[in-house]
Amino acid sequence: MKTVITYGTFDLFHEGHYNILKRAKEQGDYLIVGVTTEGYDNSRGKLNIVEPLEVRIEHVKECGFADKVIIEDHMGQKIEDIQKYHVDTFVIGSDWLGKFDYLKEYCEVVYLERTKGVSNTLKRSEEFRLIRIGIAGSGRIAGRFVKEARYVSGVHVEGVYNPHIESAERFARENELDFYEDDYDRFLERVNAVYIATPHETHYEYAKRALECRKNVLIEKPMVLKKSDAEELFAIAKERGCIIMEAIKTAYAPGFIRLVGMAKSGIIGEIKDVEACFTKLTGDNTRELMDTRYGGSFTELASYTLLPIIKLLGKDYKNIRFNCNYMKNGLDGYTKVYIEYEDAQATSKTGLKVKSEGQLVISGTSGYIKVAAPWWLTREFEICYEDTSLNEKQYIQFKGDGLRYEISDFVATVNGYGNNDFKLTREESLVIAEIMEKFLVECRSGFCDSSS
Repeated sequence: MKTVITYGTFDLFHEGHYNILKRAKEQGDYLIVGVTTEGYDNSRGKLNIVEPLEVRIEHVKECGFADKVIIEDHMGQKIEDIQKYHVDTFVIGSDWLGKFDYLKEYCEVVYLERTKGVSNTLKRSEEFRLIRIGIAGSGRIAGRFVKEARYVSGVHVEGVYNPHIESAERFARENELDFYEDDYDRFLERVNAVYIATPHETHYEYAKRALECRKNVLIEKPMVLKKSDAEELFAIAKERGCIIMEAIKTAYAPGFIRLVGMAKSGIIGEIKDVEACFTKLTGDNTRELMDTRYGGSFTELASYTLLPIIKLLGKDYKNIRFNCNYMKNGLDGYTKVYIEYEDAQATSKTGLKVKSEGQLVISGTSGYIKVAAPWWLTREFEICYEDTSLNEKQYIQFKGDGLRYEISDFVATVNGYGNNDFKLTREESLVIAEIMEKFLVECRSGFCDSSS
């Protein structure tokens, strides 16, 4: 008798789960299915688990393919189970290709091709809608989105749109997606949500068309480059009963949320200054340094640096001033922004051709909080006082590159069981769009000493 084993969360049991269990059973005579606990899923960065363990186990049993169902609750258990049950073949989906090669020492490892055409959850999970999301754009961030989405329950990346069909086809093939399109309207017909990861200046039009077709939208930063465009998109979303969220991943990260909460609690007194820096050295042939109208350091990175400033000091700034170092093509290779409030101040530094200490410092009347680079992936921060013996470090789990947190919040919000709009509010996105617009008006002329 040939024994096969596979594992999964099996949350909101759908056709993809059914098919992989069916094909796993076909690999042998006796199928063991390990269902992961929510605690173990959380520890490995799997988010948004909706159904309790006992319900997920029952769904696996009901499908009729499992001869034995076990519970997976800790790292290293796969090796233990393979030895304990004398397993011949370990089976898992191909989106984990290579991840479990270490098990080849103990048994055969088979990666099953990703199930395509998953359109609906099965009847038992109709109260939760499967988010069938399509990606507009096929660049670097789009590839990371596909990989991170597999850690979020309730979402399935269906296909990709790119006006250049060769790029769309290549991306779909590399990421095992169901379809690819160069026609945006046909693309929208095949999904119920869209992740927009196209060049900055195209965000508004793609988002507007998606919302008008009643598709929920997760849109990369910067959301748009004009405040009026952001206001219009929010209005359309409300009118059509849709969700639109700006994908500044830092805003949804557990560590950053804790940081903001502690800073605003008064633990360092009244906040008087916020300094945020994000710089990275980028090649000249990248999109952000070749797009002479909408590229450059500020439009590429300032959504991150403006986020803690607006979160902690508010949207009602009194004055803003941009100072830039320009490249030969007129783009800013480095920009420092000074923002004045009634009783506080802030500095934003962004650079693609200048490297600086990428830290976040929040200064208060009783102490300060320091977050070392990369603070936008907040894993730890230190609360510092005049008496250094009172200093305290905070450590927070941060998995992957952070996209899974925004995806999880998007899915929860669309399905109505999330209450996370405080993480990045409509008003905060509007202020970021307003500042982006000011920058483009004042700084694309080559003069950056004006203020408003």
